[in-house]
Amino acid sequence: MALFEVNGESPASLFFQRSSHGMAFLSPDGRILEANPAFCSMLGSARETLLSTPIDKIIGTEKDWAIRLENPSDQTDIDVRIIRNDGSILLGSANLLASETAGEDARSCRMLEIMKERKKNDELIAEVFRIASIGSWEWEIQDDEIWFSDQIQTLCDVDASEWGRRSPGLLDLVPPESRPSFQEAIDLALKGNPLDFEFRNQKPDGSVHYLHVRGLVSYAAGGKPRKLHGTVQDITDRKKVELKLLETVERYTSLKKFNHDAIFSLDLNGNIINSNAVAQEMTGYPIQEMAGKNFSLYIGGQDILDILAASKHDVNAEKRIDKIEHRNGSYAEVLTTIAPIIIHDESVGYYIISKDITEQKKLIIAKEAAESTNQAKSEFLAMMSHEIRTPMNGVIGMTDLLLETTALDAPHREYLEVIKKSGETLLSIINDILDFSKIDSGKTELIEEEFDLRACIFETVDLLAPKAQEKKLDMSFSLSPNIPSKLVGDSTRLKQVLMNLIGNSIKFTHSGSISVAVKQLARHEDQAMLKFIIKDTGIGIPREKSEQLFQPFYQLDNFMTRRSEGTGLGLAISKKLVNLMGGDIWIEHTEEPGSTFVFTVIMHEKPRVPNPSETVSGSFATEKKPRGLNILVAEDNRINQLVLIKMLENQGHRVQFVEDGNEAIEAALTERFDLIFMDVHLPGMNGLEATALIKDALKPEECPVIIAVTANALKGDREKCLASGMDEYLSKPITSKVVQDMVNKFFET
Repeated sequence: MALFEVNGESPASLFFQRSSHGMAFLSPDGRILEANPAFCSMLGSARETLLSTPIDKIIGTEKDWAIRLENPSDQTDIDVRIIRNDGSILLGSANLLASETAGEDARSCRMLEIMKERKKNDELIAEVFRIASIGSWEWEIQDDEIWFSDQIQTLCDVDASEWGRRSPGLLDLVPPESRPSFQEAIDLALKGNPLDFEFRNQKPDGSVHYLHVRGLVSYAAGGKPRKLHGTVQDITDRKKVELKLLETVERYTSLKKFNHDAIFSLDLNGNIINSNAVAQEMTGYPIQEMAGKNFSLYIGGQDILDILAASKHDVNAEKRIDKIEHRNGSYAEVLTTIAPIIIHDESVGYYIISKDITEQKKLIIAKEAAESTNQAKSEFLAMMSHEIRTPMNGVIGMTDLLLETTALDAPHREYLEVIKKSGETLLSIINDILDFSKIDSGKTELIEEEFDLRACIFETVDLLAPKAQEKKLDMSFSLSPNIPSKLVGDSTRLKQVLMNLIGNSIKFTHSGSISVAVKQLARHEDQAMLKFIIKDTGIGIPREKSEQLFQPFYQLDNFMTRRSEGTGLGLAISKKLVNLMGGDIWIEHTEEPGSTFVFTVIMHEKPRVPNPSETVSGSFATEKKPRGLNILVAEDNRINQLVLIKMLENQGHRVQFVEDGNEAIEAALTERFDLIFMDVHLPGMNGLEATALIKDALKPEECPVIIAVTANALKGDREKCLASGMDEYLSKPITSKVVQDMVNKFFET
């Protein structure tokens, strides 16, 4: 058919001129003989400009284009790239049709059969690529032909005008300084690796952009690379965040370097960005090896993303990271803190800060074991105190009763004195052991109350004077005139220290004298530091043994040869008590015979102002009643019953007894008693519970004085008794004098 008659009015001619498809006639050697308006519009060129132009200058297609010109009977559509007059590219499909024209053998080419739907899709894809800052490219490897989308020219600043003078290459995507590295990436891609390359590109206006090239290889039938096609994406925003994150991480390099805790910086996916030397030591992995690894690997496989997500609303989520695994399989016990990394009000990562508490946990376990041991020791001492004091009460109490009998001859009285002295010595040993145990376990508290220092020292010397007189020793004491007469402190503990030191001086001095001197060393506001000096003319203490003197259970003379009795705890107890009172104790060596012990304490000068709201302990503390009392003894031990009953009866009182707490309550509510001696450990109901019920049931004026009698002598026992409503407290073993003094405290003599 004669389609070349373009100026005719034949249907074919009209179709050629009015078709929406670009159409052109080609000469056998591929030059354009004629082009319709649609073809000219697609190329952006005038008809006269296109005529005689070789078709391969404006259309790029497969390698077999020349073969198709020779064999146009193959009607399969082929993909073509149309290079427009302005250098832009259009994609289309075309086929070749044979055509006979008037006077010459030509070929007709029906080009770019682009349906409207495909054009819309292409436009949509191009718009999406533009919004996402993505450009596409394609490299025909065998022909070394490159196609770039319009977006590529914008992203990579490719100058299309240069392409008129040379063919574009794939290396044109990157700036000159990045091309060697990019070429290596391309070579690796041609060997089967994905093309993945990031580079920095500085725009003509000075701004810096970061681009990411990705690509995949298509292979021919023989497995040879045929085409490499891919994309270029602007990743500047993401890269800036990463760089800012890196900057933030590096900003804390010093903190991480010198921190004693393990610090891991993670990205939002839980991958490790960086860490410090402590983290390296904790995990056993080098910092470089950890970078890029997911943190879940180091926390026993727990999902770190789940923990990080939970930490945003649950502060306890970080407690799930309680162990960090070492590469050798061991674990470090850790205390973890999770902190977000915030940049421009946006969370870009996390800090994991883990403190190794392995040793602390061991110490806690050891502490708990020690506390358990101390608790067992305290319970044992309480039991020992009770079990030893109970029979000792019978020994000392009965001895006391016998000594009050006038029918004793001299030998019998001497025997009883030996029994009494042995019992008192044994009781002193028990008291020393219990006292040292309480102080050593930190359970001793000082009682701050107003006292007269002169009276305290006089009472101590007065108690020890008989022993000094037996050995014909002279005793004296002196106080500096600037010492306040009234002080606030624990006079009982101060007296205990003086009793120990003066008692030792009497024990180790066989002739001569003992002196006690008190001076004021310093005064600050309401505090006074006092210095006590106890000097004797006894056997003295060698210098080389001075350091051991204040150690518990230390004896100056050998166990096999020593002549003095005792536990060796007196000086150890004294040192601990002096330390509690803010002072120290030591021995001063002089050329003179004997020993000189010195200690200091800190006391308050201002007397404590009584609180009007405080009440005196005991219902009958200020009101005393006449003698000849009706007394109830609540005691389950027969020996202790007998001892206490006989002591009270000898003092002229009427006495009844019961053996358990329920009987004590029944007796107290049935009969009017003046006083009850209540054992704390009673069967059925203990003495504390029985006292509380009696106090609650009776009116104050009808309620008897209740005195606790117990074999316990540990810290808190007295306080428990008074808290239950008891009026006073006696610790076994007891003597007639102690019982009489207690009765006289509440009743007239």
